[in-house]
Amino acid sequence: MSSFRARYITRPIHRWAQRALPALSDTEREALTAGEVWWEAELFSGNPDWSKLQGVRAPKLTEQEQAFLDGPCRQLCDMLDDWEINQTDADLSPEVWAFLRKHKFFGIIIPESHGGLEFSAFAHSEIVRFISTRSVAAAVTVMVPNSLGPGELLHQFGTEAQRDYWMPRLADGRELPAFGLTSAEAGSDAGAMIDEGVICKGDWQGEEVLGIRLNWAKRYITLSPVCTVLGLAFKLRDPDGLIGDTEDIGITCALVPTDLDGVETGRRHIPSSTMFMNGPTTGKDVFIPLENIIGGPEYAGRGWMMLMSALAAGRGISLPSMGCAAIALSAHTTGAYARIREQFRLPIGKFGGVQICMGRLAADAYAMDAARHLTCAGLDEGRALSVISAIMKAHATFRMREALNDAMDVHSGKAVIDGPSNYLLALYRAVPIGITVEGANIVTRSLIIFGQGSIRAHPHMLDNMMALQEPDRQKSLDAFDKSIWAHIGHTGKTLFRAWGRALTGGRFSPAPFAGPATHIYRRLGRWSAAYALTADVCFLTLGGALKRKEMLSTRMGDILSEMYILSAALKRWEDEGRQKADLPVLNYTAEIAFQRIQVALDDVIVNLPARWAAWILRGITWPGRREKGPDDALVEACSDLIYTPSPARDRITGDIAGSCSHPGISLLNDCYGRVTAMAPAMKRLRDASKTPREGRDAGIISAAELSQINDMNDLVSRVIAVDDFDPEELGHYFPGLIPDGEGRDAPKHKPEEAAE
Repeated sequence: MSSFRARYITRPIHRWAQRALPALSDTEREALTAGEVWWEAELFSGNPDWSKLQGVRAPKLTEQEQAFLDGPCRQLCDMLDDWEINQTDADLSPEVWAFLRKHKFFGIIIPESHGGLEFSAFAHSEIVRFISTRSVAAAVTVMVPNSLGPGELLHQFGTEAQRDYWMPRLADGRELPAFGLTSAEAGSDAGAMIDEGVICKGDWQGEEVLGIRLNWAKRYITLSPVCTVLGLAFKLRDPDGLIGDTEDIGITCALVPTDLDGVETGRRHIPSSTMFMNGPTTGKDVFIPLENIIGGPEYAGRGWMMLMSALAAGRGISLPSMGCAAIALSAHTTGAYARIREQFRLPIGKFGGVQICMGRLAADAYAMDAARHLTCAGLDEGRALSVISAIMKAHATFRMREALNDAMDVHSGKAVIDGPSNYLLALYRAVPIGITVEGANIVTRSLIIFGQGSIRAHPHMLDNMMALQEPDRQKSLDAFDKSIWAHIGHTGKTLFRAWGRALTGGRFSPAPFAGPATHIYRRLGRWSAAYALTADVCFLTLGGALKRKEMLSTRMGDILSEMYILSAALKRWEDEGRQKADLPVLNYTAEIAFQRIQVALDDVIVNLPARWAAWILRGITWPGRREKGPDDALVEACSDLIYTPSPARDRITGDIAGSCSHPGISLLNDCYGRVTAMAPAMKRLRDASKTPREGRDAGIISAAELSQINDMNDLVSRVIAVDDFDPEELGHYFPGLIPDGEGRDAPKHKPEEAAE
């Protein structure tokens, strides 16, 4: 039966599929097979097994990791002055650099056996998040050596000799690494790089050895101006056949000490006025031995695979942690400021327009930190989560931008005026950095999340593609016959599942009992089935052309991302004991996710080129049944969670009050505590239409309460004040403002002085 099916039914499909699917390049093949899939595959199946999600262990810090956060991390933040870093020194202080080396901040991921800290992915994330609340420049300085760079590549691929030599030196800061990937010709398209290495013989430490002559011109390289060893990606060629028969070997990664002749570093870029070390690097006829290839000569030409594998880990930690820090800080400070700041004799947090921003901030802080925790849990299981890391990098930084926009809107002029007391503007300036680096979000969203996810996370698509790429025709047909019929069977089940769940609104979808959150699981199962069927219809009708339909791919990637983030929020709610007070932010996350999913799915169907398939798909999935999104009562409830002091507020915003030593936030926290403590007395005064002094005279408040109210009002004035500068003081930052054009030392400008 199988042979008859393969010969007369599968063969025509096989021929059509081979024509429809273009041959994969080596780069595409390596990108597709890098990393692994996890929970996103369950969402892509159309029928997620919720027990797998519930079975993931929530990440926890070890005693050693917690001690590092409570000790060196907190001490580091106390040493940082972000205003001085960005406006005066254009660098971290020498004392901070020494502190980072001493406490092995550059060795977070390096094994203890090689002198590092060997912390978990979760601890790594917590450290970056912690530092990001105080200084983006310091956070980037710490995150880069522990993300995509020599440390991660050596850990995964280095030879024993390379690890033994380099990793202890990287861990204690004797060597400071950078990684050169981007060039003028090759940004997101790394395959277009023209940086080249040629196999040849040359002099190395007084001996003639077989090696590589390198020429490169890289830009946007973090730590390049100060690095001592450069991890370099380049195209390797062997025109004389010195190591084999292949001339164009491919992208290769190697270690290049920056003290070699021909290496140029030191010049700097200014990335969005955030003064971490970043700049170009060039190399002219730089010679290194073959042993400097990361992994040794046998890894020549395997650089793209190595980079994709390293990104699968680092991209899921560093920038998502910074994004989550920015979202949490925005929620924390906006909730407090909206309680303190009054207009028309009413705290602005009671205005409906402000509550829209605050409700969104509360929900995004909760959901994105949930996604961060879930992703770290997966990484700490030893998984290389390429698709999920792309989701996290893109959407944590997208929502960072949205959160800071909301926070800036609510703070208004307070956030616009720059100075030492401004706690939002440095993060706001850093938004384009997060959006752009480690894979520009436009490319990540339109090509990677669904482009890679659709093949890796689909139960059968990768098997289909690998069968079609098999050069032996009979083996190709046999493998394709097996995979395509499994795929067809899966699609049939998904079709009926999607139709039934659409018809009932997901009421009978499988779901664990989760009390008031059970319905969220059911509705998510409904949209998972609709998504899986839509993906199959896209594959069927577009074939290989799908990868050129980037607008469709973007929408499909957004749906997968929303489902993942909502899954993480459900997991967090379970892990934290189903906190009733947190239910509004969970419901908000669900309602906005379902609305976005419905709109994106409807837009996919509207724009699907095969109109016959679009009409069938619409009739089965019913995306026109409108998801309404959060209603006003839910928005107000979420807004109140960050407006009113409570354990729920602390859970949503994290340890911002305790961890952040920014003077402006410390003052805000102090004032917020005073204002909320005095709220009952202030209410009595409002009800009686009395001033504080009149209230004391009338016996409405006590003399002690009057004194406390006066102190509170002084604090409020200091919080809402903004920085201003004497022209000569500004001359320290802008020498052209003073007549002789010479800069001069500015007096220390303390935030609290602004109100005097």
